[in-house]
Amino acid sequence: MTVADELQATIELMVQRGKGVLAADESLPTIAKRFAPIDVESTEENRRAYRALLLTAPGIEDYISGVIEFEETLAQASDDGTPLPEVLTARHIVPGVKVDKGKGPLALSPGDLITYGLDGLAERLQTYKSQGARFAKWREVYQIGERNPSPLGITANAEMLARYAAVCQEQGVVPIVEPEVLIDGDHSLARCAEVTEAVQKEIFHALHRHHVALEHMVLKPNMVLPGKDHPHRASAEEIAVATVKVLRRCVPAAVPSINFLSGGLTPEEATANLNAMNASFPHEPWLLSFSYGRALQQPVLEAWQGRAANISLAQQALLKRARLNGAAQRGEYHADMEYED
Repeated sequence: MTVADELQATIELMVQRGKGVLAADESLPTIAKRFAPIDVESTEENRRAYRALLLTAPGIEDYISGVIEFEETLAQASDDGTPLPEVLTARHIVPGVKVDKGKGPLALSPGDLITYGLDGLAERLQTYKSQGARFAKWREVYQIGERNPSPLGITANAEMLARYAAVCQEQGVVPIVEPEVLIDGDHSLARCAEVTEAVQKEIFHALHRHHVALEHMVLKPNMVLPGKDHPHRASAEEIAVATVKVLRRCVPAAVPSINFLSGGLTPEEATANLNAMNASFPHEPWLLSFSYGRALQQPVLEAWQGRAANISLAQQALLKRARLNGAAQRGEYHADMEYED
């Protein structure tokens, strides 16, 4: 099998109608924040138990086609001793892994951020692949401010995403390219659209420069949203129109799937927004799907509370949110479904 054949086989498993990707790749500081409200200590065993709960939930393979795992999870096992990547593979869910090393300030560009982790990436990917991972994820972050992101910030972040994607494809690993324009701030929907368009255009210029095959990648962008401190709360329909308008201007039809992140949205908002896109724009060239972290996991954590006795309830909570987002991916979700068992 050639590398291209390998990448295509992975894409075909990941990109399926009615299914999306579960982001369960929280870094150690982030998962500690997720555990804090339910008074669970972020020990290695607690993290293993929680992620095993997610990955072994009965029925999620009907709505989840891939799971982004944290590096630690690739080496962990379920309660019966089965390696967690094997748990997924046995259910035709593709294991993936977060490969970036977090963000920091971009030198000489105040207010802009850059993500670390390119050094040694090819070697790390070989290790992750031997553990079962078939796709990877890298996130760049853009803060909207009066002068940010700057042209330098947009260009530098695009270059990082393209270099990462090229290394992934060379190793036979499908890259998820994640540019997140943050919801933090008081900016308008129009300002978010302006920044998101500039970011995505630069990213695809960089991907072309680095010879990345667009057919063998997934885009994981933000939805176009007003800042969380903006006085106007946009409707799901307004968000859908603004988001698809930007995508049409920026994303080539060769990209097979656009799996939105849910940053800052409630589980219900993330589902409603995705549904509005698919219901209003059913004939776009790409699959419009989800790759949610908190919007899938928040109800799970609330049900689990760190107690083994609650595992079944927590898994039911995950299955419900996965099912509702699967419906939204088809444009078939409605708010009444939130009250159904």
